[in-house]
Amino acid sequence: MASLNVGNLGEYLREQRRSAQLTLRQLADAAGVSNPYLSQIERGLRRPSAEILQQLAKALRISAETLYVQAGILDERDRDEAEVRSVILADPSINEQQKQVLLQIYESFRKENGLATDDDSKPSS
Repeated sequence: MASLNVGNLGEYLREQRRSAQLTLRQLADAAGVSNPYLSQIERGLRRPSAEILQQLAKALRISAETLYVQAGILDERDRDEAEVRSVILADPSINEQQKQVLLQIYESFRKENGLATDDDSKPSS
């Protein structure tokens, strides 16, 4: 996992917030975080967790993976896989067990096609 690039993340969040025509307070309320905390993130003083990034992404109506890439949590090339996973996990029409089964099937197809995740591609001892 790469180290968080907090400065660029803050700038990116500010640009997204302004594009969405939201004030700092409006975004903070929509994301369920405090106004001072969001301000500190935008100024590069705080390192938000993946969960906070997900809340911010939802409030901004952008993909959480986009913010993960900006924060250095997720590599750009892992983005597509992560987006598939998050769509499956976010689907309200299926239960948790069904979601896990779908993710297992998805991963087995990736392995079959030589696209295993880093965790799956490591040789077992």
